[in-house]
Amino acid sequence: MRVLVVEDEVRLAENIAAALREGPGYAVDIVQNGEDAIHLCRTTSYDLILLDLMLPRLSGHDVVTQLRASRNGTPVLMLTAVSQTSKTIELLDAGADDYMTKPFDLGELISRTRALIRRGKGAGEPLLTFGNLRVHTGEQSVSHNLRTVELSPTEYRILEYLMFRPRVVVSKRELLEHLYDFTWEHHSNVIEAHISNLRKKLRAVTESEVLETLRGRGYRLASVS
Repeated sequence: MRVLVVEDEVRLAENIAAALREGPGYAVDIVQNGEDAIHLCRTTSYDLILLDLMLPRLSGHDVVTQLRASRNGTPVLMLTAVSQTSKTIELLDAGADDYMTKPFDLGELISRTRALIRRGKGAGEPLLTFGNLRVHTGEQSVSHNLRTVELSPTEYRILEYLMFRPRVVVSKRELLEHLYDFTWEHHSNVIEAHISNLRKKLRAVTESEVLETLRGRGYRLASVS
């Protein structure tokens, strides 16, 4: 999953990004002002936006208002030092999905990001199922008929993304955009290599071709018993 952190306190932004990369393994981009946030959201698809309220150039309130006005439905978690109930109501009414008051616990932040991403993709529970294949997004574990499937971090992230959209064709470009941030140097064959390894591991436990490649189109989870 790919997250945009919009925070002008550089150290806090870096701490949040590090926690999201090292914990759930998200790709994270960072900007320090509202105008850059709007620009990135117009050109890049994110699974979640962590948005500070008090920002240079354009406030967090104005950012979320513009996003919703442009029909951008990406989940938004507001970060604010303001604790007044009236301000919280104003942010939620503007289109924010949740908020946290500074200072906050990074563990709680990670839990809320996971929940918002799940809800944004239509999954209310941390357990994703496709036939007898199960992915627990909180534990980052995979099993089939109670048999554990050992995956590398990138293989897990690919499978998790596909599990949110079973039977939907997902292009290589979409996977690249959602699994890697701007600091990563793109290599054309990296997705193919991970897909190949993931397919072999899934085939070994399911004894079926769970992961399909549609030439020139992308990949999808097709069927599993």
